[in-house]
Amino acid sequence: MPVVDAHTHLDACGAENATDVAVLLDRAESAGVDRVITVADDLASAHWAADASEWDDRVFAAVAVHPTRTKDFSDADKAALEALAVRPRVVAIGETGLDYYWDHSPPEAQHEAFRWHIDLAKRVGKPLMIHDREAHADILRVLGEEGAPETVVFHCFSGDLDFARACVAQGFVLSFAGPVTFKNSGALREAAAWVPVEQLLVETDAPFLTPHPYRGWKNEPYGAAYTIRGLAELRGVDVADLAGAVSATAERTFRLPSATSDLSPRAVLR
Repeated sequence: MPVVDAHTHLDACGAENATDVAVLLDRAESAGVDRVITVADDLASAHWAADASEWDDRVFAAVAVHPTRTKDFSDADKAALEALAVRPRVVAIGETGLDYYWDHSPPEAQHEAFRWHIDLAKRVGKPLMIHDREAHADILRVLGEEGAPETVVFHCFSGDLDFARACVAQGFVLSFAGPVTFKNSGALREAAAWVPVEQLLVETDAPFLTPHPYRGWKNEPYGAAYTIRGLAELRGVDVADLAGAVSATAERTFRLPSATSDLSPRAVLR
């Protein structure tokens, strides 16, 4: 049963053109990862991701400016993102949020940009993809103050069980990456074992966060196969059943065509 990689960075994995994207997706598909969402972290990658989503029908895109890059977030950047956000294969606004680990952008700029992205997601009617690093309480506070979009996805969920419960109670979707397969990630694994499957996604965040048993190596979308297996073991369920349920959650969350849809040809520019 195939699974969707709900968050990857194909450009950071080394892809530059349609041929490169096809190579990455062929490798992923051979491991059971049949669709991906490639995610932007600045304006240049937002343009690239939106274009890449039209090169291969296994690829969808999310566009935003990463919180660590918001120091110089301009009106021109906002206008460009608004134009990209309405493209049909752009399925989410992200990744956006708050990052208190790095000091590349001051908190004030991050908060202003986060609020703007929340508003954009609501205006275009697409899910908001959250980057949350050491900012749990402020993320929830800002979402509460602004009013969360209909669909909110916590990319690379990093909280414990209590935070997972708070997010799930608000209807948010939690996406787990490679660290959930690490035996020393006790609090994260406890959360992942509990999250209802209807609010559970799997991602790679490639080329980062490679799952066990290849931790420390460069990641690619095929790595989601190891994460879904690790999650199935953790939750005590059949891996094919979990992959099918997680893919159904991804299709519902991002309004993706089903894996059997004939809406578009495979690898249109390959």
